[in-house]
Amino acid sequence: MTDSDRSAAVTSSLDEPAIRAPSGSGQMGRAGGHPPDSADKRTATATNPPRKHRGPIYAALDLGTNNCRLLIARPHEHGFRVLDGFTRIVRLGEGVSVTGRLGDAAMERTMEALRQCRNKLREHQPSRMRLIATEACRAAENGPAFLARVKEELGLELEIVTRQTEAELAVTGCADLIEGTAAGALMFDIGGGSSELAWLDFRGGRPKSQGRMSAAIRSWQSLPVGVVSIAERFGGIDVTHEVFEAMVAYVSEHLRQFRGREKLRQMIANHPVHLIGTSGTVTTLAGLHLGLERYERQKVDGLWMKRAEVDETMKVLLAMPFDRRVAHPCIGRDRADLVLPGCAIFEAIRREWPTERVRVADRGLREGILISLMDADRSKSRVSRYPRRNGNGG
Repeated sequence: MTDSDRSAAVTSSLDEPAIRAPSGSGQMGRAGGHPPDSADKRTATATNPPRKHRGPIYAALDLGTNNCRLLIARPHEHGFRVLDGFTRIVRLGEGVSVTGRLGDAAMERTMEALRQCRNKLREHQPSRMRLIATEACRAAENGPAFLARVKEELGLELEIVTRQTEAELAVTGCADLIEGTAAGALMFDIGGGSSELAWLDFRGGRPKSQGRMSAAIRSWQSLPVGVVSIAERFGGIDVTHEVFEAMVAYVSEHLRQFRGREKLRQMIANHPVHLIGTSGTVTTLAGLHLGLERYERQKVDGLWMKRAEVDETMKVLLAMPFDRRVAHPCIGRDRADLVLPGCAIFEAIRREWPTERVRVADRGLREGILISLMDADRSKSRVSRYPRRNGNGG
């Protein structure tokens, strides 16, 4: 999630389960050790060479407003094991909120990142993959033309997904972090150019499969605000209390359009409901709360934070000068001007729907894509293995 300079290849030890229900604070999952949005330097060493595994390989690529992310994995038990990956901050959507177009420098940065992703896909030869582009390419006038160039020069065909699809994939990727006893949850994904919210209501039953969790979405909304667009509108370097409150008020105006806004408030008042946040903003706050000397994904993913703990951590972050944000190991230069705009989006959500706890998710669209692809193939396998018979039992 941060640090393009440190976002080289992400190669996981093949012994490491990627997405499974976490224990305690979230000890399972893809290993980490770097600031949010930076690459997890997960390499298999010569003394511990990768073991050969059978089974299909899947790949998911998420090209967002701020980041380019790739994940390659194999199915494993009820989740998957990461084989390889890549994360780099490209800021593709830089300036789009002002000009309505992708900039030349941003497109060149992104082409270089996608070229490395292309090389990894060639190396692993996945049997199934899904490559998506989100808000920057949705909003920019030249977004489709840029993706046509990507296809022509790199042979990668990316689809621009709808905001609803983006929300559903985020839910699928984070589904196993929703508390088992919860009557519902409000999942939010703070992106670079947009932010997705999904209200999950389990009072009529909970989907049995993680890949089907989006069926429990009662209402969703895509906010046309993200960390990059808020920073470009209000600034992100010197953020006073007054500027921060203006950011929060701006986001709150958009939240008033959420369908079922009051019904969700009533549910929170009468039933066990919690927030679940997936974004560099939330994982950064978690790293600060834990006092990490360097970002450690296994300590952050699945972490519960109480309302008072979020309040205190935001207070510390608001008081932190820009140069200290740059130097902080859980923030870094690439997120130093974006973290407070992200906090403003988070704060607006918390004020609109106050819950006692939020669960932190260091996972998102890529994981949702992989789980969806694998779940679909498992379903096909079951159908082909046990075909329905026609007639009366004959």
